[in-house]
Amino acid sequence: MARNEGWLEDRKARLYETQNATESLLALAEGKVDGAALTLDEVLQARQSGQKLTVVLVFNISAGADMLVARPELGSLSALRGKRLAYEQSSVGALLLGEILSKAGLSKRDVTLVPLSVDKQVAGWRARAFDAAITYEPVASELLDLGARKLFDSRQIPNTIVDVLAIRSDLVAAHAGELRHLVRAHFRALDHLARSPHDAAYRMATHLNLPAGDVLSAFKGLLLPDAQANRRLLAGREPPMLLTAQKVSAALVENGLLQQPDKLNALVSAEFIPVDLVAR
Repeated sequence: MARNEGWLEDRKARLYETQNATESLLALAEGKVDGAALTLDEVLQARQSGQKLTVVLVFNISAGADMLVARPELGSLSALRGKRLAYEQSSVGALLLGEILSKAGLSKRDVTLVPLSVDKQVAGWRARAFDAAITYEPVASELLDLGARKLFDSRQIPNTIVDVLAIRSDLVAAHAGELRHLVRAHFRALDHLARSPHDAAYRMATHLNLPAGDVLSAFKGLLLPDAQANRRLLAGREPPMLLTAQKVSAALVENGLLQQPDKLNALVSAEFIPVDLVAR
């Protein structure tokens, strides 16, 4: 929306669109892009593989948007034993899977895992291809409308699933002006969403491939930190986002997704959050 409205100048920051996080990480690794929108756990995995990345902006924090839904006859997490569990083969999917099985007192051997991307879950539900699914909005609401029941959501693992803007650490200082422009454009669009949600929904609908009336529901269960909240998350001697990363890193190690905890060096920076937006 910021780009389309002219708030983001192409000569300062060009958007390179990908279909999924795998493509974004590959574009980073190949030097096609200087930064990417990723989940915090994906940033940590990329850093372990040798990519030096710094988080300069928090887009959103999942507070219920990611969830486990199941057939209505399954009344608890322990009822998953022996059932078919669909999940997306991504680091977020694997992280949620590990947390859910741990809370259920189960292991992977106790369920039949069905790898299934989220865009195929509604069709899979109708075809009875699985008994439960790890999913997220807006598909989660579609499954609930079809009769699924929620057994778990990201409110039970607060500050774990976080979408961030990660930039190549070696380019952060050299492109400070461009980064400030990019981050300011994001907050201008976010402010428009807060002040004129229905107008923003109309402007974003085509890009999201959703009817305008469904756009706002796609943000259900997400916290969208403004500039002031971003400053709180990223600044200080012990930035809250650094503590979150420490927790996520430990969970990734526990679930076999990282070999060792991230050392967290140069992981976050609040330098590019506009001071005038924080002070107002």
